[in-house]
Amino acid sequence: MKLGKAQSLEDVAGLVGACAVTILAVIIISALYVGREVFVPVALAILLSFVLARPVNFLQSLRVPRAIAAISTVLFAFAVIFALGSLIATQLSRLADDLPQYQSTIQSKITSLRGVTGGSTTLERAEGMLQNLSKELNKPKNAPAPSLSNPPTSSSRPVTPVPVEVLQPDPGTLANLRSLIAPLISPLATTGIIVIFVIFILLQREDLRNRLIRLAGTRDLQRTTAALDDAASRLSRLFLNQLLINSGFGVLIGTGLWIIGVPSPALWGILAAVLRFVPYIGSIISAAFPLTLAVAVDPGWSMLVWTAILFFVIEPAIAHVVEPMVYGRSTGLSPVAVVISATFWTALWGPIGLVLATPLTVCLVVLGRHVERLAFLDVMFGDRPALSPPEIFYQRMLAGDPAEAAEKAEQFLKERSLSSYYDDVALKGLQLAQADLDRDALDAVRLTRIKETVQEFTEDLTDEIDQAPDGDEATTDAEAAAAVEVTPVDHADDDIAVLKPADLKPGWQGAAPVMCIGGRSQLDEAAALMLAHLCRVHGIGARVEPSSALSTKNIFGLDVSNVALICLSYLEASNTTHIRYAVRRLRRKAPHAKIIVALWSAETPQLADTNESAQADATVLTLRDAVKYCVEEAIIEPPPQTIEMPVISEAV
Repeated sequence: MKLGKAQSLEDVAGLVGACAVTILAVIIISALYVGREVFVPVALAILLSFVLARPVNFLQSLRVPRAIAAISTVLFAFAVIFALGSLIATQLSRLADDLPQYQSTIQSKITSLRGVTGGSTTLERAEGMLQNLSKELNKPKNAPAPSLSNPPTSSSRPVTPVPVEVLQPDPGTLANLRSLIAPLISPLATTGIIVIFVIFILLQREDLRNRLIRLAGTRDLQRTTAALDDAASRLSRLFLNQLLINSGFGVLIGTGLWIIGVPSPALWGILAAVLRFVPYIGSIISAAFPLTLAVAVDPGWSMLVWTAILFFVIEPAIAHVVEPMVYGRSTGLSPVAVVISATFWTALWGPIGLVLATPLTVCLVVLGRHVERLAFLDVMFGDRPALSPPEIFYQRMLAGDPAEAAEKAEQFLKERSLSSYYDDVALKGLQLAQADLDRDALDAVRLTRIKETVQEFTEDLTDEIDQAPDGDEATTDAEAAAAVEVTPVDHADDDIAVLKPADLKPGWQGAAPVMCIGGRSQLDEAAALMLAHLCRVHGIGARVEPSSALSTKNIFGLDVSNVALICLSYLEASNTTHIRYAVRRLRRKAPHAKIIVALWSAETPQLADTNESAQADATVLTLRDAVKYCVEEAIIEPPPQTIEMPVISEAV
């Protein structure tokens, strides 16, 4: 009864917690939507403060006071923004004046296309729409609307409409001034709020950081402070680099469009720079306007072709060459998170939310990586895998997917060694499987599948050489990068020689001088398959035998001819009785062979106890140590160097 009651209380507590989180999320989203007039300027101010933080720090390094550095930087930045806004307004006005001139070009192209296609309803509708648009653009401002109150009949004569003009009294100077200023009040107020917030944030950075530390918790003050400083530095560098790269993209697009001859190139360059903050679709949207205008301006098709080439060359070059060099592996966001965040912020804040979606999500992910209480943000929106590398390996072995596991391992091997992958990822994944086996969560079918998948996985990696990576190429895969991060740097080069046949002792030159035997289960056999693969990679032949080979019935038929070393593989080593009897049987069967015991899940203090009780030649804990022991036993020892003593002749 107590167990059932405790379980029901846990269920109720979980349900209450889920309801509380849902209610809190609804309240936050509602507040963001209702208070968007306030939150949008604050969000813009926070992002601008990240961008301007590094110029302010640079001025402070030149002994400029912080207040002067912050205020001057902010004023200069907004002066540039206002200049760009004025340029955009000028370009839009000029483009609107020139639009009626492009009507004949578009109509002639539609007519030519209709002649080629043999007539098309869509093209006819487009032509009619253009004609209606031309009439609206060319219609006089004071043209009277036709009256339908007295429709003409066949017997009556046409009645000439009498134009009626309604005159408004002079509103006066104050009314004119009010109508002129009213549309500018809201943008100016928003700009003023942003300027004040940016200056305040730049001047009070340390105080805001301390308040955030207080909210996050002061249990580990040093770690939290370092994390927030690192997060602020990373965000500042990321946004500043993003601004510089997107500005360069806009300059290249504007210059290219000016050379091609597309009207208003400055407008499209600025638009391309702004829309490129929206990943994946921003560049496509920015290309749509110049491409459409190129169709309307050029009587031929060359301007359209050159404009398309311009975007299709510059965008991939920046995305695949420049950005990886500047950003590193990734900005830290998953593609799904980018799409979801863009949809969410656009629904809340409109077009400005679309531009702010990626920077805001990057802020959340960086905070999630550094603040423990916000770790769920990294799991939800980050590009790092939600599962650890050993868990992912175990899951793929359960699913029977060796090909994808081998692909990720090859990405990992660009920066780390093969034995490092086996020890730090694959072997730990098998340890998770052993934990499930100990609690009876794995049946015989899944055990067999894991062993067979590991065998296929090692065969797919047959051509990989366990040596230090050259460092010329870093992995670009998020999953492999996460595995590299949790791997010690000193595992990149294991300093284990790759032997040639001439380097082997006579007893080690056979097809399989190393025999790897699974201790008790098929998981032990799977670990033995990895060890055998590593031995073959390092130039030593090896084969694997199942755990059933150690039974009294099968050990007499075990072929140990030309075997120089036997390795017993154990993922679970709590009971040394089985190990002791297995070593004794192998001693009687192969007295000439070395015997080592591999305890993949054991701790260092168990080494001496196992050696003493099992009487093995050696006990190892890692695949690297096992391969190193095999290489040291197999390699021919170099002859001792003789030192010739100089002959000293004595004068007689």
